[in-house]
Amino acid sequence: MKTQYLLGNEAIAYGCLEAPVDFVTGYPGTPSSEVVEVLRDVPDRDYYLEWSVNEKVALENALAAAWCGLRAICTMKHVGLNVAADALMTSAYTGVTGGLVVMSADDPFAHSSQNEQDSRCYALFSRLPCLDPSTIQEAHDMARDAFALSEQFSLPVILRPTTRVCHSKGDTVTGERARSTRKGEFHRDPRQYVVIPAHTRALHPKLNEKQPAIRKALVERGYNTAVIRGPLAVVASGIAAAYVQEVLPADVSFIKIGAYPVDEEWLAAQVSRHEKVLVIEELHPVVEETVRQVAKGVPVSGKKDGVVPYEGELSTAAVAAIMKSFGITPTQAYPAVAPVADLPQRPPILCAGCMHRPVFYAMRRVFRDGIYPSDIGCYTLGLQLGAVDTTICMGAAVTIGSGISHAGEERDVVATIGDSTFFHSGIPGLLNAVYNGARMVLVILDNRITAMTGHQPNPGTGVTVCGAAAPQVSIETICRACGVSWVETVDPYDLASLMATLRAAKEQPGVKVVIARQPCVITARRANLRRGRFEVDPGVCTACGVCIGFGCPAIEKRDEKAFITGLCSGCGVCAQICPAGAIRKETRTEGSR
Repeated sequence: MKTQYLLGNEAIAYGCLEAPVDFVTGYPGTPSSEVVEVLRDVPDRDYYLEWSVNEKVALENALAAAWCGLRAICTMKHVGLNVAADALMTSAYTGVTGGLVVMSADDPFAHSSQNEQDSRCYALFSRLPCLDPSTIQEAHDMARDAFALSEQFSLPVILRPTTRVCHSKGDTVTGERARSTRKGEFHRDPRQYVVIPAHTRALHPKLNEKQPAIRKALVERGYNTAVIRGPLAVVASGIAAAYVQEVLPADVSFIKIGAYPVDEEWLAAQVSRHEKVLVIEELHPVVEETVRQVAKGVPVSGKKDGVVPYEGELSTAAVAAIMKSFGITPTQAYPAVAPVADLPQRPPILCAGCMHRPVFYAMRRVFRDGIYPSDIGCYTLGLQLGAVDTTICMGAAVTIGSGISHAGEERDVVATIGDSTFFHSGIPGLLNAVYNGARMVLVILDNRITAMTGHQPNPGTGVTVCGAAAPQVSIETICRACGVSWVETVDPYDLASLMATLRAAKEQPGVKVVIARQPCVITARRANLRRGRFEVDPGVCTACGVCIGFGCPAIEKRDEKAFITGLCSGCGVCAQICPAGAIRKETRTEGSR
């Protein structure tokens, strides 16, 4: 055993190594991505590992491995569980032979997500066990133990860390890496794995019959605990439990829920020993609803009576304020923090030289009155450039665009989607749009990487997560195979060609695809691709502000004239839009600066 200072996701990966894991899949999504990347970088790796094209594919691959008796983990963020839900729900019926852990990382406060959904609801819905770590150490221990729990009940187990667990660091006691001797072997059992209605009707009661034993086991394993100390009690789960422990007075009882389903008989025995109970948890009142069911006359406060907020993430200060409003004096006071006056806003912004910026610039000029559905990725920041009208989930740019075109809208529909997102779930939407005669332009922003979540490879990059060469899937060929007759690829840094291509697309009937292709500037920099920088001739600059309006963070005003900073990546688009011709490639040498 040794103590290491680990990121939460690193701790989870270490837990998998100690289990040990045999099969690793996932789709990148903050805050979950680092688990696969840590497991990728383990020397002398003896387990299978892949980034899958989407979460449904990832879970089904992992499920198949667990049917073959292996220990498998599938990682994703909470919205990815929506994509994988079809397989998840039915996997509860089929069960597993090996251990299957489904890590769904939740994101309270939506730091990098489109919603704040609670994965524990999927656990209740599917009747699968769910482990809810409150600390980095617990995340490690639960990840390690979840495989054995899965095997004990022949069911997948959901692991639900949240952003503050995944992306915090702390001392973590880890054990030795174990080596697996398991060999995958599928044993045919149609009544278990072929879920036709006749088999399903037999499998569902078996799933229900497992529930009492699961509830007892979670208490026996120490995931759900109670310390009785007085007439008042606080019940907490997940990261909220860690916050409560920081400020809880010594005379207040503490009931910690670290796993679901909760043993109602055990919980009722703890709650009944108190005069009042406060339930603190993030997002949905999963614990609170169970507490209220078993309270039998004991007053319960939480989300349902407005004491605890339904939305957003909690903090130690927020928990202290909640406890104080309930009548418990926290051990620490947290004064209100006054906002800093005149602090400049720093919204997220596309990188200097990002290929997405000229695409949005050109779209706005060619389709001046257009409608712009978009998708999940860096390019969602096109909102700031007036070129994103809708974003809901992965792949929806295509289907929302198709739906708008069929709704009788006469304006041009110009949808944008990234390369990885296109592979993830854009292809079925494109096929549907062509088949049903939509009228729209789809711009595929191919920056040759899955950029927003940390530069993971995808089927278009020609390399796997492990660095092995792979077929480089052609987006053009896929689009044509979906029935798109007009497909053009263009360099977004060549503004004249880009705008000409968009104008040509505008005149074509049906579904048209424009593929804008340039490597992500961060990837290009890492590959040592140098384009040279640009500069402004102040004697020629008229201070018209056109380049400033382009929005590149490398361009700023100095002495009322435009000035290009060292952030410049050399894309040269600003030189193409400057009406005075004042921007040119830098001529100074490195040593003359």
